Amino acid sequence: MNPRFAALSGASLDRTARVVTHSRFSFSIAATDGKARTGAIQMRRGEIRTPAFMPVGTAATVKAMRPAEVRATGADIILGNTYHLMLRPGAERVARLGGLHGFMGWDRPILTDSGGYQVMSLSALTKMSEDGVAFSSHIDGSRHMLTPERSMEIQRLLDSDIVMAFDECTRNGCTHDEAAKSMERSMRWAKRSRDGFDAGGEHAERAALFGIQQGSLDEGLRRTSAEKLIDIGFDGYAVGGLAVGEGQEAMFATLDFAPGMLPVDKPRYLMGVGKPDDIVGAVERGIDMFDCVLPTRSGRNGQAFTWAGPLNIRNARFAEDRGPLDPRCTCPVCATWSRAYLHHLVKAGEMLGAMLMTQHNIHFYQALMQEIRDSIAAGRFARFAADFRRDYQRA
Repeated sequence: MNPRFAALSGASLDRTARVVTHSRFSFSIAATDGKARTGAIQMRRGEIRTPAFMPVGTAATVKAMRPAEVRATGADIILGNTYHLMLRPGAERVARLGGLHGFMGWDRPILTDSGGYQVMSLSALTKMSEDGVAFSSHIDGSRHMLTPERSMEIQRLLDSDIVMAFDECTRNGCTHDEAAKSMERSMRWAKRSRDGFDAGGEHAERAALFGIQQGSLDEGLRRTSAEKLIDIGFDGYAVGGLAVGEGQEAMFATLDFAPGMLPVDKPRYLMGVGKPDDIVGAVERGIDMFDCVLPTRSGRNGQAFTWAGPLNIRNARFAEDRGPLDPRCTCPVCATWSRAYLHHLVKAGEMLGAMLMTQHNIHFYQALMQEIRDSIAAGRFARFAADFRRDYQRA
């Protein structure tokens, strides 16, 4: 089948690698197992193995970790946030200081989100129009305007490797008409994002742009969104508007059809997901990339992710437990410190507790992604997923 027609139909690849190459970006699929895929994205700052989990470095840092430690967990790429960085320290300042990579000391790929979700979820006094979103900073109340063009400019100043189109994240529980209007606006903004990105000179020549599918939980709206995005043309495609309170069952029901509407030969990114069992279920449905604040936020709050499920280290039963957080884990934290010591650090509010818990969690997420990649490559992903669900007790 012609790859273009396969992309439009969402047809499955066989187990033969297929590569789409650009001077700045290429994506290869090495193997498939059902709808699950494993492969790699090649960019000038390095390879991104897929399925990939991107630790979130909202404000130019993965909280409680140094860049070298993040890389040591197996992370190939991290995420930065346009909204937070435009407000503090400012995109122009980051540019003057050499770009986000040099500023924070991370030399691997960085994906920056567009800022649209944060504008609408964190900011006071927002006013949306066809042009964009006017909002007040959650930091100091200063007024700002974020448009597709300004979002592209900020991401260019940050010198991100993967740029996300500016979109409106449709709220959970909206009516069909509201979801349709929101999706249509996002598609108009997607075209403006494409034009703004392409006008970016050298940055456009070395970076990639991803479009974002919207449409809430509605299959028809999702199909229309996908068709409009494909017509515009992007290097990769995200499934947006999920993990916003709809619950896992509704999310999976949407993922049963949404990824298959997107080009089969481009990476598919599920934004803001998620818990480990969310990730396994999404990979089963054809997703290649993920990001979520959970491993870092949970680590700071005393929750560890383990192969047997989440563990709250604050629990009194760990006060004299000499064992590691997770007997199956090979991270430096589990190799060195006991549950009892981590319990003490977290209960005492010691900074080291948050650091060690976060390091373990990021390591666990990367180990999970490696297990997923290996099982797909070996043609045993269905067995891996079943075993994982059997052992993992969702909190």
